[in-house]
Amino acid sequence: MPMIVVKIGGSLLSSGAWNAIDDLATISSKGCELVVVHGGAAEVSALSESLGKKPAFVVSPSGMRSRYTDRETVEIYQMVMAGKLNKRLVAMLQSRGVNALGLCGIDGMLIRGQRKKKLLILDERGRRRVIDGGFTGGNLSVNSKLLYHLIQGGYFPVVAPVAISEEFDPLNVDSDSVASQIAIETKAEALILMTNVDGILVDGELLPSLSIEKAHELRPKIGHGMMRKVQAALEAVSGGVTRAIIANGLIESPVKRALEGKGTVIHG
Repeated sequence: MPMIVVKIGGSLLSSGAWNAIDDLATISSKGCELVVVHGGAAEVSALSESLGKKPAFVVSPSGMRSRYTDRETVEIYQMVMAGKLNKRLVAMLQSRGVNALGLCGIDGMLIRGQRKKKLLILDERGRRRVIDGGFTGGNLSVNSKLLYHLIQGGYFPVVAPVAISEEFDPLNVDSDSVASQIAIETKAEALILMTNVDGILVDGELLPSLSIEKAHELRPKIGHGMMRKVQAALEAVSGGVTRAIIANGLIESPVKRALEGKGTVIHG
């Protein structure tokens, strides 16, 4: 059976995500091999605020906005991602008869990452500045054997985007990048990045299909929130995944419809 990796954005989880859950349960019951990765940045920020830790964000020279993750923040991040949100999603799937198993990158060294020693950012005046990298990770690798072992054992892996560093520290890693790397290393047939919009919109128009070349060309017209998903999709397709679909997870049967081409399909 084909392997499919599905990323469920945090915005969907906060909306309930039941359309996606029901669809995943149906597809899983038909024998399809599935791995789910989830996000949840807004809930990390909410808990951080409630604990008196004001979230901090930085912007890279390319325009990417990301959370600055110091030691205290990475502990909060791990608490929300690997705890609250991961177990919420696992319970939702189990309520639909899916034998879901939640884990993060630390478990079984599923996702290894390199801690970024330095970050190049733009300060409030738009000037480039180098700061300490904190506990943000990159250069990911995946223990695909563990995922295969779980799937062959009848489990449905639900992965939280927390990686383990070379120093065995938890790392904040981008959930879209985690899903992309899992898709590459499991040789998935498709990567579905589900969000709360219909796909990639340029000048108000939905783009149903994009080649790698055209996606690179259009990147300056794509907003920050979508840019990370486009980058993850491009990495997946460049790494051998047949297709990556950015699709709306709030519609009925969102996974099935994404596989049928609903959304924006990025291909080689």
